[in-house]
Amino acid sequence: MGVAYSVGEVDHLYTFFVQWSPDLYTSSGRKQSFLVVNRQELAMIDSLLDQTGPNNWEIITVRKSARSRSVCSSRSVCSSRSVCSSRSARSVCSSWSECTSEDEEAEDTLPVLNQKSSILQEHHIHSLAGGVPARVQGTVWELVYSTAEHGTSLRTLYRKTAPIDRPVLLLIQDIHNQVFGAFSSDPFRVSNSCYGTGETFLFTFDPEFKTFCWSGENSYFVRGFLDSLQMGGGGGGPFGLWLDADLCRGSTFSCNTFRNQPLSPLQDFTIRAVEVWTFL
Repeated sequence: MGVAYSVGEVDHLYTFFVQWSPDLYTSSGRKQSFLVVNRQELAMIDSLLDQTGPNNWEIITVRKSARSRSVCSSRSVCSSRSVCSSRSARSVCSSWSECTSEDEEAEDTLPVLNQKSSILQEHHIHSLAGGVPARVQGTVWELVYSTAEHGTSLRTLYRKTAPIDRPVLLLIQDIHNQVFGAFSSDPFRVSNSCYGTGETFLFTFDPEFKTFCWSGENSYFVRGFLDSLQMGGGGGGPFGLWLDADLCRGSTFSCNTFRNQPLSPLQDFTIRAVEVWTFL
């Protein structure tokens, strides 16, 4: 905390301290045994020393905005505060960190998106930010692929994710505006076998946000073909999520890998938009 005084007030204070502790402020001060001041100077010193009343202070909380729907950290968010004196002759300001309320924390923990999403709304972002694994919470979300920007092609999706070595978030919006998708521990690619880890999960917002984590029954997390992308399955059963080569149609069923419910009200759905995000 800092206190600002006028030049005249500083001079008066310095005079007082020189006489009060001459051994600190002067080399010959020990020879002085008294100080002669006039009434005006004495009144000024007394006034400065007595200005400690808490009733003159006002605490103002400044609530952080969401930084274009952003988050600075996961589950550990702080706010800035300013303390200002009401006295016109000086101002006092300070800042410190303090844990905020749960509502403030929820707003401030939204991740930073490097581009605007055509699918995600604020409540989607808020739910997903707390649902992804801890190692990617608090990171910047980077848009890698979007049907709105890159066209409807699974091959283009593979090409865009090829340079990535980080987890990815797959978002799907059907023609009925239902939003669902998957988090994959590995970027999507064409493969001869299934890949991924137990971090991989499916999710849906129908009718509220739900995640379907690995059941441990098998490891059929993700498999990429040139004509389709598959997530979940096992034992010849249906896939948890399946997309066609043109990213126009898909299907979703309960599967052994995630023990999920169908992600969309329609098990065979028509796609309106697809996005793939990664974490920086």
